[in-house]
Amino acid sequence: MVLIQLLGFSGCDTIKSRFSRQALPDLGPPIPLTAQIDVDPSLSKARTEYLDNCSRIHLLAVGPTLEDTLIQAAHQTFRSVILPGNSGAEARPDVTIRMRMLDPRFKIQTDALYDRAPAELSLDVVAEFFDASGVPLGERPLQITRKERLQLELTQQRCDYVIDPFLQDTSTLLASQFMQESRVLLTPGTQPPAAGNSSASTETLSKAAVASPPAGATSAPRSSLSFKATLLDENGNLILEIGERLRVRVDVVNTGAQPVQDSTVRLTGPQPLLGQFPATTLATGPLAPGGSKSLEFIATIPQSPGVQQADLQVALVTGSGQPAAPSQTLPISIQTTAALSEDVDHMPAATVGEQRPNDYLVAIGLSSYRERGIVGRKYASLDAETVAAYFQTLGGFPQNNVRLLRDWGALRPDIEEALLDWLPVKATKDSLVVVYFAGQAVVSPSGDTFLIPYDGSLGSPTRLYPLKELEAALGRLKAKQVLFIFDGTVLKNGATGRTKMAPPKWAGASGSVLQIIATTGFGKSLESDTLHHGLFTYYFLRGLRGEADVNRNGEVTISEVTTYITHKLPTAARNTFKQEQQPQILSAASTTGENLDLVLTKPPIIPSAD
Repeated sequence: MVLIQLLGFSGCDTIKSRFSRQALPDLGPPIPLTAQIDVDPSLSKARTEYLDNCSRIHLLAVGPTLEDTLIQAAHQTFRSVILPGNSGAEARPDVTIRMRMLDPRFKIQTDALYDRAPAELSLDVVAEFFDASGVPLGERPLQITRKERLQLELTQQRCDYVIDPFLQDTSTLLASQFMQESRVLLTPGTQPPAAGNSSASTETLSKAAVASPPAGATSAPRSSLSFKATLLDENGNLILEIGERLRVRVDVVNTGAQPVQDSTVRLTGPQPLLGQFPATTLATGPLAPGGSKSLEFIATIPQSPGVQQADLQVALVTGSGQPAAPSQTLPISIQTTAALSEDVDHMPAATVGEQRPNDYLVAIGLSSYRERGIVGRKYASLDAETVAAYFQTLGGFPQNNVRLLRDWGALRPDIEEALLDWLPVKATKDSLVVVYFAGQAVVSPSGDTFLIPYDGSLGSPTRLYPLKELEAALGRLKAKQVLFIFDGTVLKNGATGRTKMAPPKWAGASGSVLQIIATTGFGKSLESDTLHHGLFTYYFLRGLRGEADVNRNGEVTISEVTTYITHKLPTAARNTFKQEQQPQILSAASTTGENLDLVLTKPPIIPSAD
């Protein structure tokens, strides 16, 4: 009730302002250019219709929210910004960006099974870039489709939905694309000219956009094709980390007067890294005079990348195989896990045996949150990835049966989609389902427990994920056994110095659900900078790799893992951290002893526990 009251007092406008600034990514220092933003009425006045829960037609004004978010993104991207209608500005723009929008698409479906309505919002914007003389520099389509389950407003009639946060989030994701596209296209190789020098400005931007190879480029014959290769990582710090997605963006431009029918972009480099890319050759297709094409090579840094420093070479060749432009070198720095404990981070050999097509895993790890006031767990993202790898390698879970949600990929809608849409249609009466969550939880004064997704807020319950909803979703699954595993810290929300807080309510699971909770009460689930894992997850992994197999039969069961953790974890917490950490094992009444003998992993080598 306290959380609901907080939402009512804050209002939708407060929620919008609270998140709009924090959601945009920090991509580094602003581009040293002045940008003028021209917003077409198709964007500023964009709106769409929808039916509310009482079958009444409503108009949703998409334009104002999207325009405000894009302008904020421009301020974060450029040295200075000239806004629409500010024709009297003293500074002349180095670049003008015109934005127009296709009709937005918004759909809401009633869903009697869950107390939320599935919704889908699609936004399509075209951003056109021009230099100070009006010469086109490029055109970039910005597209985003977002799905979320919308909650009905807390009014007596309960007709309309809480849409503002959904619209703001979708606008923010599209604005993030705009920020990244602007940096890829406009980051100059030299300092910009003084404002007002149109010819110099045109020359600088043109070179930056299409013709300036980075350091390390080798000579090649002249042609009408130019390109720019850019390295993009998820957090924008240009230091790649294990599990992080890497993108090599290549923008190809035909600067000649004749069309080019065929050319190819090739990516080369060390094989341990190159092998992570699904494709290393991409065709540009036909390019008209002045035309451009953007291509992307995408990979995920594995747990054992094999290299710490490497160079990726990007080459553009014609249909005859001749170089069409100077090749470009992208230096890469990878933060490896060489200092980690070898017994859990060096993956054992894959188990030889049949896959388990009926078993499923959802692994969620949150090392960061969009709201800066929420402190993430340092190793939660890596914990989730490692747990997923263990169940695939040692448990035989097929890759398509594993959902890995981390950081910005673990929004509340992402979690709901996995639990409410994906698992119910996949799980069968013979399935083992494991849901692992590494992150933070919060408890209201009444004791209700909420998991905090990436977009969570301590001041807005619609941004949190109630544990009772998760338990209800897991209880409805037609599975033989369900495990819910939580490794994290439980925070107190709404408490003052004299407020008496009820303990977290973890019990209440229905169906064949077993809860394994890393700590008791409000105790902190410990993390180790030596082990680079949460202490609970570290011993959970040690158990899965064979130390929990007390009878040495080559199989690790649910019962063996829970016994191992409850024995090892408290002692390790006292000896290493001088603190207490006592895990909880909570089972539903329908969880039978036979189910506890279900096999989790089959490690090839069974080490002795020390």
